[in-house]
Amino acid sequence: MKKKITLLPGDGIGREVIQAAKAILEVINKQFKHEFTFEYGQIGHAAIEESGEPLTDETLEICLSSDAILLGAVGDPKYDKDPSLKIRPEQGLLKLRKALGLYNNIRPIQLFDELIGASSLKPEVIRGADIVFFRELTGGIYFGKPRGRTEDRNEAWDTMRYSKSEVERIAHAAFRAAQRRQKRICSVDKANVLESSRLWRETVSEVAKQYSEIQLTHMFIDNAAMQLIRDPKQFDVVLTSNMFGDILTDAASQISGSLGLLPSASLGDSIGVYEPIHGSAPDIAHQNKANPMAMILSVAMMLEYSFELTKEAKSIFHSIKEVIKNGYRTQDLATSETPEDKIFGTKEMTEKIIQSSLYL
Repeated sequence: MKKKITLLPGDGIGREVIQAAKAILEVINKQFKHEFTFEYGQIGHAAIEESGEPLTDETLEICLSSDAILLGAVGDPKYDKDPSLKIRPEQGLLKLRKALGLYNNIRPIQLFDELIGASSLKPEVIRGADIVFFRELTGGIYFGKPRGRTEDRNEAWDTMRYSKSEVERIAHAAFRAAQRRQKRICSVDKANVLESSRLWRETVSEVAKQYSEIQLTHMFIDNAAMQLIRDPKQFDVVLTSNMFGDILTDAASQISGSLGLLPSASLGDSIGVYEPIHGSAPDIAHQNKANPMAMILSVAMMLEYSFELTKEAKSIFHSIKEVIKNGYRTQDLATSETPEDKIFGTKEMTEKIIQSSLYL
């Protein structure tokens, strides 16, 4: 198979984990006789430093001409310290999502039994948890208009806005996934307060009529956040809006033990973007401390969703599973019981996954 993949390293640890992704794909090329080629582009703070824009039209053209996109991370402390800055790294990500029509963000939360001790939650609470989030990605408060701020900067406003068609398409994607899993969906909203959430709930309920075998429940976002920590095993497929999904999936990272384990796929009707859900982590950037597993698992999602290479995707997953089973950890996953000689940096962990020749 010949495919062109755009690599967008972005900021912070994004540059390190994207190199891990490329290394894995080069092994896949060799082992499975594929021809994946790569082209780099800039996004986020790195792009602003280079061109003054978080995502240039030139880079967007590179993305549009590719078969899939791997993205590292965007963000820099400079923008957190000065919220008044009008040009920000995250704008590049939003521009990319909008341009590619990436309305469907899939975030699986799966627990490796060997890492139960890495979670801050009780083992009996999280053991057996297996959740997939379907987060709407191109609507809601992140894109709604009007938005703005007064000249004296003492007042600001954003708009949470959804159309029925936007809710329908993400709902159908979630229901189709539920058919392949435990046939259960929990739709999360704030319909007791927000008009946009009332439309969301009404529309999801209408779509559910086309999937009679699927059990649909509704839950308010505040209750869902509590229930996710109290009893995560009650969830199978979670369907929710842009902002709520952003918040819930970060909270759910504590089930797996680390953001460094969680991949994602952002899909539309053509080109997909695959990225770890962790941020740019500037505090550990360029120190060979980042966990590359979320990025590598995002590669597996790309192989499965964009290229339908199920065997190759499974080989990556099982290689990571084998490494974890054998006790190897990055710093974020290590506990007081982890031997020093089994705590690896980004490059070493990537190499260990590659060396897991039982599967690769």
